[in-house]
Amino acid sequence: MTIAAGGKAIYGARLGILMLEARFPRIPGDMGNAETWPFPVLYRVVRGASPQRVVLQRANGLLDDFLDAASDLVSLGADGITTNCGFLSLFQKDIAARVKVPVATSSLMQVPMVQALLPPGKRVGVITVSAKTLSRDHLMAAGAPEDIPIVGTENGAEFFRAIVGNEERLDVAAAARDILDAGKALVAQHKDVGAIVLECTNMAPYAAALRETVNLPVFDIYNFVTWFHASLKPRDFGPPADRRTTLGEGN
Repeated sequence: MTIAAGGKAIYGARLGILMLEARFPRIPGDMGNAETWPFPVLYRVVRGASPQRVVLQRANGLLDDFLDAASDLVSLGADGITTNCGFLSLFQKDIAARVKVPVATSSLMQVPMVQALLPPGKRVGVITVSAKTLSRDHLMAAGAPEDIPIVGTENGAEFFRAIVGNEERLDVAAAARDILDAGKALVAQHKDVGAIVLECTNMAPYAAALRETVNLPVFDIYNFVTWFHASLKPRDFGPPADRRTTLGEGN
């Protein structure tokens, strides 16, 4: 006899994603495009959390809204929570304390792990949508060093305009050039950069082209969240082998 256990409203989607309230296009690879993920996810839009308010104004006044939305996702069935803006590292501890499940607010949380992978003399560099507003507080909340090399896309023609400006049209080729230009500037200015972490979750569609351009490993939110999800739903390899097979006996 099989007895099923309840307690959730929705089953089969273990990851909850807190979304900014935005209208810009979300192309394949973008966190807000559901087809990006090889597993089902739950979304919750945080009303009032515009890109400008979160990226340029430190998400001032929005903490309670994010806490409530995260709690709602967990009540629906999420076993882990993430967000679609790296600047939300500021809310990491608060959200984790509220929902009592694992929380990964920012791609920047990968920085310490990536740094541990690199050989002596090399360090992580960051590409962000806004270097001017990515503060020491954001970095410390994610566990990243405050002196980490950072290049932003503020001076680009398209990516910053469309994402932070929350425009409904995006020139994808021009946006790609902005990301590649930022990557080239990062490695030109900091010769010791051995890997790149993309702060902005909207940069994942351009990670492969960036890797080919700068010839360095690139870590983005897709890397991070697929790794995170694998802990929420580990791969099932089937029933464990019997003791004799495990010990190499009976051959």
